[in-house]
Amino acid sequence: MTRETASDLVLAIDASTTACKALAFDAKGAVHAEGRSAIALGNPEPDAYEQDAEEWWIATFSAMREAVLKLGARAKCVRAVGLTHQRETFVLSDAACRPLHPALVWMDARCREEVREAIGQLGEHELHRITGKPASTTPSFYKLAYVLKRKPELIAPDLRVLDVGAFLGWRLTGRCATSLASADPLGLVDMQRNDWAETLLGYLGLTRVNVPELVAPGSVLGLLKPDVARDLGLDGPLPLVAGAGDGQAAGLGAGIIAPGRAYLNLGTAIVSGVLAHEYRTDVAFRTLYGAAPGTFFLETDLKGGTFTLNWLAEKWLRASGETRPLDELLQATEKQAAVLPPGADGLVLVPYWNGVMNPYWDDDATGITLGWHGAHGPAHLYRAFLEGIAFEQRLHSRGVELATAPIAEFVVMGGGAKSDLWCQILADVLERRVVRSATHEASALGAAMLASVAAGLFPSLDAAASGMARTSDAFTSGAARAFYSSFYDEAYVKLYPALRESLRALAQLRTQSRTIS
Repeated sequence: MTRETASDLVLAIDASTTACKALAFDAKGAVHAEGRSAIALGNPEPDAYEQDAEEWWIATFSAMREAVLKLGARAKCVRAVGLTHQRETFVLSDAACRPLHPALVWMDARCREEVREAIGQLGEHELHRITGKPASTTPSFYKLAYVLKRKPELIAPDLRVLDVGAFLGWRLTGRCATSLASADPLGLVDMQRNDWAETLLGYLGLTRVNVPELVAPGSVLGLLKPDVARDLGLDGPLPLVAGAGDGQAAGLGAGIIAPGRAYLNLGTAIVSGVLAHEYRTDVAFRTLYGAAPGTFFLETDLKGGTFTLNWLAEKWLRASGETRPLDELLQATEKQAAVLPPGADGLVLVPYWNGVMNPYWDDDATGITLGWHGAHGPAHLYRAFLEGIAFEQRLHSRGVELATAPIAEFVVMGGGAKSDLWCQILADVLERRVVRSATHEASALGAAMLASVAAGLFPSLDAAASGMARTSDAFTSGAARAFYSSFYDEAYVKLYPALRESLRALAQLRTQSRTIS
């Protein structure tokens, strides 16, 4: 960083599932101001998760405005704005960027029938080859099929299918465009051609007119509209820089710029990935574009992360009349769980609260707990959640290593990374060094790195990652390592394969039960 750029800042937007955050970073990765605004998540029926896309814009503007106000006179030092966002979530809008339907969130799983139909008509292998992702309810392609089958009147020349980044970018700049690394989680991109997959668009009854322009991550999407910049309190025609989905951006923010290290985001979902320089597919992971042009992330994803801990607090810990905030409830329960022995006194948990992606790709899978007895309480269940997620990550990471190279270190971030107990359990179960990212906002940092390069603060993305990414505390496996290895081999890893058919039958019975009045 030169003397002339010592005061320069970039503003990073992270529009996540439950909140939009705006953080002002300098070229050392330090945060100078932050704004935050919540986004409501609706669950109108089983398997349905929806949002009002207008709330994305309201929350984004509010978070940006808060950060700019906190910067005060230093707001004039902002040189560019970067963007990252929740993935697989999309909205259908008209040609003026007005939503036509509630946005479907990545957790929405009402499209099981559409997954089966697409496999039958297009072929499971072909879907995987084109998109880099095995067929499941997660990619937006199948959710789109669900919506358009029920509302065919939406299919028109002025229809636009927008990921969160495209929607916000359009509102900020007036240009309908998105980055390849933002769009590919939709499951509509041919990842070997770096373009929209015409076959998949045609299957849905859509054309290229209905989707945004694609650009490389790190490209300038456009300048902030003058009225938007004025209302935010920002000076000058600032560029908005195309980012990547929050998972890929978190990998960049964690400093993953070469193979051999993995990021591990302990957020609403548990997302981990390693960098690759060539396109490859495998059921052990899903393939996404990396935040750096020309790279890929081979990613694993467990959809039940801190989501399950919040579920425990909301549905069970409060059942006894507790009125404390969820964070306080979870902190108190964690203190109790920390003094329990490894293995939660014989309670084992498979955390498939939202189905399972890699390596089984089974949307009918549900959570499993085994080993209950009368001495168990909420703290045992809490610890079993932490351990079950760690065991699942071991399963995921072993599959990635078999297809690529050994992982020497995991860089953890996200809300769960604040927990010493969880980080130590991960180190013991994974038998690998676990280090904390110095920022809990790694996705925003990744977007800031891309914006910093576009603004000229760094000559390359590698230089930005080296200059802005930091790690802090390190955890290494300890006395519980051998016990957890036996627990994994003898109890955990056998459970789902043994119960898969029973879980499928339960899913069918659950569907049938909803038709009984």
